Amino acid sequence: MNLRTLVWRELSERPSAMLTSTLAILLGVTALVAIRHVTVFSEREVGQQLQSLGANVLVLPKAATLQDYYSADLTSQTLPESHVSSILLANLPGVERLSPKLCVAAKVGDRAVTLTGILPQSEFQAKAVWQSVSLFSNKHDGCKKAACGPKTYDGAPEALATERTIDQLKGNEAIIGADVAEFSKLKPGKSVEVLGESLQVLAVLPRTGTVDDGRVFAHLHTVQRMTNAGEVVNAIEVMGCCEDAAGGLVPSLTALLPDAKVVTISQVVSTQVGINRLMSQMSLFVLSILVIVGGASVASTISSNVRERRREVGTLMALGATPGLVTRMFLFKALALGLVGGIGGCALGLVVAMLLGSQWAGVTVTPLPDLLLIAIAAALAVTTLAAYWPARSAARLDPCSCFSDV
Repeated sequence: MNLRTLVWRELSERPSAMLTSTLAILLGVTALVAIRHVTVFSEREVGQQLQSLGANVLVLPKAATLQDYYSADLTSQTLPESHVSSILLANLPGVERLSPKLCVAAKVGDRAVTLTGILPQSEFQAKAVWQSVSLFSNKHDGCKKAACGPKTYDGAPEALATERTIDQLKGNEAIIGADVAEFSKLKPGKSVEVLGESLQVLAVLPRTGTVDDGRVFAHLHTVQRMTNAGEVVNAIEVMGCCEDAAGGLVPSLTALLPDAKVVTISQVVSTQVGINRLMSQMSLFVLSILVIVGGASVASTISSNVRERRREVGTLMALGATPGLVTRMFLFKALALGLVGGIGGCALGLVVAMLLGSQWAGVTVTPLPDLLLIAIAAALAVTTLAAYWPARSAARLDPCSCFSDV
C-alpha cells in the first residue's frame, strides 16, 4: 500500500473532521480573494479617475480661490516662477508633471479671451538644473503606491485639454480653444492676433465645456514678455500620482511653499481612496484570520487524527514504516485539505467579487491569476505549517506503547 492510498483512505473514512478544516480554509481564502480583487480593481478605477482629472493639485497665490482659478480671474495675483524649481528639486513623492500658467485678459478681434502662458515639457527637460529630477518617466517611480498602474501619455497638442501639459510649443505658436476657433474662424496653420502680436495656430482644442474653450494658450515666456509681467505665474497645476495626490502630497507642498495656497481638486476620488485603504487593511485582517483560524483548525484536526490512529500508526511502524513516511502521510493529508480549500476558496471568492464588485465599489472585476496563485500558495503553506508539529509527534510514537493502549 503506497502513501497516496493511505492518505486517500484516511480522508474518505473520516470525512466530517476533514470537511470542517477544509471549510475553514475555504471561507478564509474566499474572503481574501474577494476583498483583494475588489480592492485592486477599485484602485485602478481611482487611478483612471485621477488621470481623467488631469491636474489634481493646484498651487495658487495665497489670496486666490478655486473659483478664481476656474473663472481664469487670476491676473492680479501671481507667484514667482521659481516655485516651479522648488517643487522639482524637492522631488516629492507623487509629483508626475507640472504645468505653470500665467493668465491675462486679452482680445481676439473684438471678443474677450483669456491668454494663458504655459511652459511646455521640453523646457523642463532642457534646463540643466532640472535634468537630474526623475520626472517625465510615466513609470510612477516616485509614488508611494502605484495604484494607477501603467499610464499612457499623449503628447499631441490637442491633448492639452485633458493632459494639461504639452510637449512642444514654440515662442511664436498658440493653441486655441473651441470657442475662439469658432468665432474667429481660425484653423491650424493660420495666425491669431493677440496683444499686438501674431501667433501661428498650432492646434484647436476639442470642446470641453470649461473656460479652456475661451482661452488662447501660448508659451509662458512669450506671454510674460508680451505683458511685461516678469518671471511670474498665477497657477501651477500639478499632476499627482494616485494616493499621493489625495494624501500626503498637499501637506508636503504646503510646507515647501508657505507663501502659496495648495489645494486639491481630487476630492471626487478621495473617499474611494479611503475605502481602498480600509479594504487593503481588511485583506490583511482576513489573511491573519486565515492563518489563525484555518491553521488552528488543521492543527486540531491532525492532532485529533494522530490520537485516534495511534494503533494504526504503531502497526505501520512495526511493519517497517519509517518516521519520515509517517510524517509525510499526515503532511500530505494537510496538503490535500489546503489544496481543496485553496482552489475552492479562489473559485468562490472570484465569483463573489465579480458579482458584488459593482455594488461594493462600482467596478468590474476580472480574474487576477497571480493573486489566485498566491492565495492557493498561502492556503498550502498554512495547512502544511499547522500540520507539521502533529505529524512529527506521530512519527515519534513508540509502537510498543501504541499497542499497550486499551
